[in-house]
Amino acid sequence: MDASSAGSPEVSALAINVVIPPELRWTDVRRGEEFELQSLTVRLLPDHSVAVKAYGRPTAGGRGAYVSFAMPDRPELRALVDAAANRAAELWRGNTGLS
Repeated sequence: MDASSAGSPEVSALAINVVIPPELRWTDVRRGEEFELQSLTVRLLPDHSVAVKAYGRPTAGGRGAYVSFAMPDRPELRALVDAAANRAAELWRGNTGLS
């Protein structure tokens, strides 16, 4: 059965990874270890809202654990998420399919 005869495929998640520019980064502490947050994972939810988690590296160095943090509600971070979502939409529109 090809995709066209199966109807619309069910897409369970859409996500983008966004680099946080150095001037917008912040630090947060988890389990006594300070992290510099360097990237965002933005997920489009079924109701078309978005969920955002921040990830980073320990400020003391090393790899550290893969721990998520909440994104602070700051206008410049909201603008970054909006701009990244719009850029991702442009990239998807221009996709050339599987090679």
